[in-house]
Amino acid sequence: MSILTGSFWISGWLLLLSISVEVWSVPIDRNAAQQVPKEEVQEENMDTGLYYDRYLREVIEVLETDPHFREKLQTANTEDIKNGRLSKELDLVSHHVRTRLDELKRQEVSRLRMLLKAKLDSTNTQSLQMDHASLLKQFEHLDPHNQNTFEAKDLELLISTATKDLENYDAERHEEFKRYEMLKEHERREYLKSLDQEKREKEEKRMQELKEKHRQHPKVNAPVDRWTGSSGPFSFFHVNGVLIYSLFHLDTNEDGVLDEQELEALFTKELEKVYDPKNEEDDMMEMEEERLRMREHVMKNVDTNKDRLVSLEEFLKSTEKKEFSNPKEWETLENKPVYTEEELQRFEAELRDKEEELKRRAESLHQEQELLRERGKALEAQRREYQQAVLEMSQRQKEQQAVDGQPPAGPNGELQFQPQTQKPEDKEAKAPAEPEAEAQNNLPAEPPQNLPLHT
Repeated sequence: MSILTGSFWISGWLLLLSISVEVWSVPIDRNAAQQVPKEEVQEENMDTGLYYDRYLREVIEVLETDPHFREKLQTANTEDIKNGRLSKELDLVSHHVRTRLDELKRQEVSRLRMLLKAKLDSTNTQSLQMDHASLLKQFEHLDPHNQNTFEAKDLELLISTATKDLENYDAERHEEFKRYEMLKEHERREYLKSLDQEKREKEEKRMQELKEKHRQHPKVNAPVDRWTGSSGPFSFFHVNGVLIYSLFHLDTNEDGVLDEQELEALFTKELEKVYDPKNEEDDMMEMEEERLRMREHVMKNVDTNKDRLVSLEEFLKSTEKKEFSNPKEWETLENKPVYTEEELQRFEAELRDKEEELKRRAESLHQEQELLRERGKALEAQRREYQQAVLEMSQRQKEQQAVDGQPPAGPNGELQFQPQTQKPEDKEAKAPAEPEAEAQNNLPAEPPQNLPLHT
């Protein structure tokens, strides 16, 4: 049994931090007291739904590698985890574990910075310098003042924040499903409005037939009250020793209790009476909502200490209730709407407001696009005008240089000197002058001055 699926589940405060939950189906013979072998199914990773789910899992995986922390975690109770005493054990873990935790925190801080930047970019918030320390304060699962090392305070914040967020997780799932159902109904009504009368009547008739077909399903037994062997591969909640043992034989991580994921796996056979992914009339999102409602029903009636786990003692105590002897049929969603007409109208008004806002933003973006296009055209015209002016200026310079006898200018304004060829008449005019120059060179030099005269 791993620490994550053992001690953390026993604590009841980190119930959805399971790295993997194995779902096993156990056939039970009602007339025999023999143990039936398990049939293992492929592991499935369970997502907590938290935006820091990966960081949470990686921290726990690293902590599990330390023998000292693993031992302390196995013996910790709910209060030790809640009040932060377990976090103080972080100071005693090995150096390589602390190094790995420091690395994980730096990665998480970097990820959060990217999220903040993307958020600011999407809202067109201009900031010359982003104060990450202040912005990181909105994230409660780590210490924003220390962004480089993982300390005991980080573990305490991570556990407390996950505990609080997971307590609100079910309510958020219900609200999300309600919005899903209202959106589905809104789209159905809008689709019917788009049809002419004949097609609309035909389509309404088809939809009603599908709805009635979905209602024609076998009776679904309410969990906790009683599930009998005739409805599935196991006989559920019969107090005869063998069946109780068989029920807890479904404890996949063998920690002596049934956690919420193990309970939800038990509901699958009952839910398959109502929902089939191959049927057009069956919505598998509704199946998951039914599963959540069943699990909440069990926890409300069996989990007496509210640790979000079902122990054998709690189960036996639940069999003493009057409801156990008088089983009831489970009221499925088609008989229990999740929203009212008034809520649907508010939802549709909200959709209209959002649609109008999107139209305004689209129009604004279109105007900005047109403005940018016009500015682009103006810049292109200026560029061409500038190029034409440069060409004209270069041409005038060349013409002026030709008049002044200056060498032509290059493309960058530099002067280009070229060797000039001598004309034939220049050579003939120069030829007679050469002997005269030679004769002058042969004349004797002038006599020196102040020489004595001889008679």
